[in-house]
Amino acid sequence: MKKLFFAPCVLFFLASCQKQEIDNGTLQRQVEDQAKLTGGRPFEVMLTGAAERPGPGDPDGSGVAVITLNQGQGTIRYDITVSNITLPTVGAHIHIASPDEPGPVVVPFTAPDETGHSSGEVAVDPELIKAIRKNPENYYINVHTLPLYAAGAVRGQLSK
Repeated sequence: MKKLFFAPCVLFFLASCQKQEIDNGTLQRQVEDQAKLTGGRPFEVMLTGAAERPGPGDPDGSGVAVITLNQGQGTIRYDITVSNITLPTVGAHIHIASPDEPGPVVVPFTAPDETGHSSGEVAVDPELIKAIRKNPENYYINVHTLPLYAAGAVRGQLSK
């Protein structure tokens, strides 16, 4: 019963942070809270236009993605917040590629809406989750907008 009470509280907290600037301490607490609720390996990824490849991404764009990989359940939970880009966005994904290259989509997410936020959980092959956990630096998250940044407005590479 306690889990059922705390889950909405944490989700409300995460949603209330969407329009605020997130400092590293707050972000770390969000990652830890999400991991406690769902189990799995958490990641926090800062998103910028400068990181987009081949570029250019949106020079003013920024954001954060908090994801939790749960290989045992075959799921990835995500919470993405973006700002200073065209909203609503048209796509958000995990791609496979090194930091200096674009790559194909391997995990689709719901694109951030007119508030700049999206969250949810997607079913993913446990072998892909294992590959991401073993070599996160080979994967990145990006968010796409129209009309200017269909190839990606902001991007962030996962890391160990």
